[in-house]
Amino acid sequence: MESTRLQFLMMLCTFMAINSLCCCVSSKQKPLMLLTLEAKELSSVSATLKAPNKLPFNHNVSLTVNLAVGSPPQAVTMVLDTGSELSWLRCKKTPNTPSVFSPGFSRTYSPVPCSSATCRTRTRDFPIPVSCDPKSLCHVILSYADASSVEGNLAGETFRVGNSGLPGVVFGCMDSGSSSNPGEDAKTTGLMGMNLGGLSFVSQMGFPAFSYCIPGRNTAGVLLFGEANFPWLKPLSYTPLVKISTPLPSFDRAAYTVQLTGIKVSGTVLPIPEPVLNPDHTGAGQTMVDSGTQFTFLLGPAYTPLKNEFTSQTRGILRLLNEPNFVFQGAMDLCFLVESTRASLPALPAVTLMFNGADMSVSGDKLLYKVPGQTRGKDQIYCFTFGNSDLLGIEAYVIGHHHQQNLWMEFDLAKSRVGLAEVRCDLASQRLGLGL
Repeated sequence: MESTRLQFLMMLCTFMAINSLCCCVSSKQKPLMLLTLEAKELSSVSATLKAPNKLPFNHNVSLTVNLAVGSPPQAVTMVLDTGSELSWLRCKKTPNTPSVFSPGFSRTYSPVPCSSATCRTRTRDFPIPVSCDPKSLCHVILSYADASSVEGNLAGETFRVGNSGLPGVVFGCMDSGSSSNPGEDAKTTGLMGMNLGGLSFVSQMGFPAFSYCIPGRNTAGVLLFGEANFPWLKPLSYTPLVKISTPLPSFDRAAYTVQLTGIKVSGTVLPIPEPVLNPDHTGAGQTMVDSGTQFTFLLGPAYTPLKNEFTSQTRGILRLLNEPNFVFQGAMDLCFLVESTRASLPALPAVTLMFNGADMSVSGDKLLYKVPGQTRGKDQIYCFTFGNSDLLGIEAYVIGHHHQQNLWMEFDLAKSRVGLAEVRCDLASQRLGLGL
C-alpha cells in the first residue's frame, strides 16, 4: 500500500524524529515544526504543539516519516501523501507487514464509536462512506488508484513529533487490506494523509501552512509545519488553489488542485488548446500536486505534443529505444538508450510546466529515469519522466514529487495557494541544523 495512490512511486523518504530545535518566530506566531529529509535510494491538537516542527526523511520509493505513537510510544514509519486524507497504521501483523502499531499496549488509544460526531460528520470527505462494525465502532475502507486498499476502525491516539505530543489525533487502525507492492509494505507501518480534508494530519494539527524540500539522492532535506520565513530562502512564486462550490463526480475537492496553463520545451510553447488543461463539466482534468506519486502524468492531448516536441528537440542527442511494447510503469512510453559507460546524461531541453503565477522547470537528470535491471547490450534504458494518464485510466494531471526535487514547496492552507522556489535542498537542511 505504500505505493499509495499510483504504483509508480520510486523514491523513499524517511522522516526521522530529532531532538528539539527552537526556530526564531514572533511570539504571535504558531511555533514551527520542522522535519529533516535525507535522500537515499532504497478534537483540536494545535494548542499542544511546541518547537521543533521538523523531522528528517529519506527518499527512494515513497516519502515517509518516522514518528512515535501511543503511550508508551511505539516507533512507526508513515508514507507522506498530500493526495490522501486519513492517516492510518496497520494494527495487525502479517508475514508481509511486520511493522505494526499495537493499540492494546497504549493507554491513550481510544476507538471511535459509530455514534460519535467524528464518525457521523467529520468523515464527509471520504470517497467510501464509513459504516458501523459489530462492536459499534466506526469502520472505514480506503482504496487507492493502484488497486490497493486497507480497512479497519477509526481511533484517537497521541502522535509524537520530535518532543511534541499531539493527543487525540484521529487515524485509522487497520487490520486488513490488499497491496500492489508487498515489498514496500514491509518497510513501513502506514500512511500520513496531508490533503485538505478535515481529518488529514495537517488539518488536525491546525497549522496555516507546511513545506517540504526534496533533495537529490544521498543528501539531506526538510519537511516543515508552519510558515517558512528564512532570510536565505528566495521569494516564492504562488499559484492559487482551484476551488469549486458544487461537488462534481470526477473532481477531488480535498486535493491540492492548481491550474496548468501551458507547457513549453526549451523556449517552444506547446500548441495545447486551453480547454484541454481545464477540468471539464464532470471535474475530470484537474491538476493535482501529489507527494504520493513519483513522476508527473498528463492527459493524452497534453502528453502527446510534449512527447513529440521533446523527441524532436533531442534528435541527434538521444537514441530512441524503438520498442513499441516497452512502457515503463504502465504509462511512460518514451524511452532511450544510453551507453552504460557514460558518466552523465547529455544536455537536454528543459520542460516547463506553467501555472497561474508560477512556473515549474524540470531539467537535467530530472527529465530521464534509469529503468532498474533493464539493459540492451552495452546500453541502459532511460525513460522520460512524464507519463500518459490515459494509459493508466486516470482522469487528471498529477505533478509527482520527482519533479519537485530541489524546490521549496509550500502548501499555504490559510491563503489557499501553493508556492515554490528553486533551492538546494541539501543546503536548506544544513542551514536549519538538520544535516545528517
